[in-house]
Order: sequence, then C-alpha cells, then structure tokens
Amino acid sequence: MTALAPASWGTTYVVTTELLPPGHPLFAGLLRALPAGLIALAITRTLPRGAWWGKAAVLGVLNIGLLFPMLFLAAERLPGGVAATLAAAQPLVVAVLAVVILGESPSAWRLVWGAIGLVGVGLVVIGPDAAFDLTGVVAGLAAAASMALGLTLTKKWGRPAEAGPTAFAGWQLTAGGLFLLPLTFFVEGPPPAIDPPAVLGYLWLGLVGGLLAYVLWFRGIGSLPVTSVAVLVLLSPLVAAVLGAVLLGQTLGPVQLAGFGLALAAIVAGQLPAPTRFSAPVAAPEGISK
Repeated sequence: MTALAPASWGTTYVVTTELLPPGHPLFAGLLRALPAGLIALAITRTLPRGAWWGKAAVLGVLNIGLLFPMLFLAAERLPGGVAATLAAAQPLVVAVLAVVILGESPSAWRLVWGAIGLVGVGLVVIGPDAAFDLTGVVAGLAAAASMALGLTLTKKWGRPAEAGPTAFAGWQLTAGGLFLLPLTFFVEGPPPAIDPPAVLGYLWLGLVGGLLAYVLWFRGIGSLPVTSVAVLVLLSPLVAAVLGAVLLGQTLGPVQLAGFGLALAAIVAGQLPAPTRFSAPVAAPEGISK
C-alpha cells in the first residue's frame, strides 16, 4: 500500500506536461497540497495539540513545502532524467540519517542497495543530452535531503495517538500548502487560466497524488522501517519512464531496461532484512555434554 504513494507521484510528469498550463509549477504544487490538506482536516476534524503544532509545521515544510520548490527548480534547470536521478539519492541520505538521528546501526546492505537503485534510475532516465547546471544540481540534492530529513523525523517523532493517518497527512499538507502560498504568488504572480483538462490534472494531483498518496505514505512510515520506506521512492521515476513510453512514445532501450531491473532489485532488497553471518559451531570441550 505504501508503494502506491511514490507510484502515483510518478504520474506527475505526464499530468503536468499534458494537462496543466505551462510555467506555473509552484501553483501546481500549491493546489496539490493546500486543498488536500484542508479536505483532510474537514474530514477528521482533528488539529494538533501542544508541541505537535511546531512538529507538524516542520514536517509539512520538509516533506512538502520545501520539497516542491526544490524539485521544480531542479526540473527547470536540468534535464528531467538528471533531476530524477538526484532525487533518487534520497535512500542513501536516509540510510545515513537513520544512524545519526534514529541511532540505528550502520548498514552496508542499505547503502549498497541504495547506490544500486540510484545507478538503476540513472540508466533508465538519463539520456545522451544530459547537462549539469550547478544551481539545478544543488536544488535536486536539496530536495532529496529535505524529503530524507522529513521522512526520518516523521519516523523519530511518530504520530500522536489522537491522529490517524488522514489527520496526520492533513496537518502536513496544510502546513506545506501555507508555506507555498506566498511563495507561489511572489514568484509566479497571478494564477493561470484553467481549462477543463487542467481541472482534471489539478484534481488528480490534489486528490490522488496529494491526499490519498500522503495518507498511505505516512501510514507506511509508521509501520515499516524507515530505510524500507525510503527505497520505495525509486518507484516514482520508474513509473514516469513507463508512462512516457506508453503514452508519449518515448523509447526504453536495452540500457534503460537493464537499469529498470537494477532499480526494481534495489526496491525488493530494501524490503528484506540484511543477511546475518553465521559462524561455525564451536565444539564443546571434551567431557562436557552438548
């Protein structure tokens, strides 16, 4: 169920390019976050209490409000494949933060498979015309770091007993949307004209890619190891690549298919416990019964 969240995020590229008005990515992020958050609050009628006002604001900014602008800036300054590959570095960042923030033991298993997944995504989405822009690279890495820190802190702080996954998602979507509200109008100015295809696109991004996806995502964070959740993010660029091939006529050659297999292997391995080393049994001293 948790995997459905990043899978739905993989539809963002085709929805944005085919249905939404161009040149307003922050407005798309705002409509993806704020209405969905307000709907969740209206359904659950549950607000944060005490310290959770501050925690929900921090998580909302990291998981949504700061993440969206960094992703959009990376997408504007870099080819889509490069931006997607930088975002796929998130499992590696989470593997490090799990040691620093959660006190978990370092895991070579997680780091190796995170690196393999990153290479796999790179093979799928980076084309021969890939170019590197310093601002775009910094924005892409900042997006990966923001989401990784938000994910790790969400795991560390847990979820208050009075808040279910829908209320918890509503807090963060609303906080992230309120963070985006002034930024969107300052950077992009007035909203664009919205035609019927754009209405469908915004509804999909808000209800499926926003409300439903984040309810499943935060529910999964509460029940799965943080590193297992992090590696599921690799599904997003893979779904985007498949939709590009099916709907937009883009080609997946042998190199892309090999990368696809590597990324899928990393996703599966990320759900498995690291193998343990078994030492040979020690013989009991003579005269002592085993």
